[in-house]
Amino acid sequence: MIRFLQPEWLWLLTLLPLALLWRGRRGAVAAVQYSNVSLARQVARQTRSRAGRWVWLLPILAGALMVVGLARPQFGHGRTEAQASGIDVVLALDVSGSMQALDFKLDGQPANRIDVVKSVVAKFIQERPNDRIGLVAFAGAPYLVSPLTLDHDWLQQNLGRVQVAGVEDGTAIGSAIATCVNRLRSTPAKSKVVVLLTDGMNNTGKISPAAAAEAAKALGVKVYTIAAGVRGEAPVPVKDNFGNTQLVMAKVDVDEETLQKIAAETGGKFYRATDTDSLKHIYAEINRLETTTQTVRKFERYQELFAWALFPALGVLGLAVGLEQTRYRRLP
Repeated sequence: MIRFLQPEWLWLLTLLPLALLWRGRRGAVAAVQYSNVSLARQVARQTRSRAGRWVWLLPILAGALMVVGLARPQFGHGRTEAQASGIDVVLALDVSGSMQALDFKLDGQPANRIDVVKSVVAKFIQERPNDRIGLVAFAGAPYLVSPLTLDHDWLQQNLGRVQVAGVEDGTAIGSAIATCVNRLRSTPAKSKVVVLLTDGMNNTGKISPAAAAEAAKALGVKVYTIAAGVRGEAPVPVKDNFGNTQLVMAKVDVDEETLQKIAAETGGKFYRATDTDSLKHIYAEINRLETTTQTVRKFERYQELFAWALFPALGVLGLAVGLEQTRYRRLP
């Protein structure tokens, strides 16, 4: 980072255009004075004479460099050390076909569940810059979107690529929890958290939700569960035999009882999100519950750069004086 310690000197640069304007109003300074201009017409055609017209710009350039030097430019070498929060979080997102239901709103417009969830999760990630966060998506089977990382820009990019129907359809809640717990099993974090969001019932997978919850408890992993979507029926886009998309009212159901048991077993908490606002409040509450005090230390060292402007200024000024007194000397 480059800064100016005394930037007020830079206001002098505004005087340089005035010097150029004043020089233009005066006209060019004669190199040799003649009573009759026609006598010097041949001399004016020479390249050497034309080049001499620009010598007067050298002192102005030198002045600009001197002003920059007076402003004391500095190059900063700094680093910030933050004590890690000691919290590792894995976010588990349901990407089954039912997540296309249009019962949520985004910016006042109807939106499917997955788009709303991604926008809320993106803000959750943004507000936890000192936590290692991982991402697991699941439908009929779970898959790793991002391992635990502090590179949240990369994490956000991977979150943006999450789509519905990326794997076989279904809702494997138990397998998803097991995958998240496996990622947290060997981490040295003081607190290990899984935030699982789903809009369905466990209907596939090799591990039952109860067994996954027991494993999480044994390994000290806290699981927050979120049931998303309205109760009853929701508009879901489907394609007919001709490839046209139509909205149909489909029955939606979430196994709230199982999600409550998972949260209670692991020391987490169960939430119900029926609209965008409630979903935002849920992630905001989890964010408040899982926080620790941060310790930040900042170190800065600045290198003076004024010499890089001052010495060239002196060189340009010396060149201008030398040329005016030798090769482009003016005669009275």
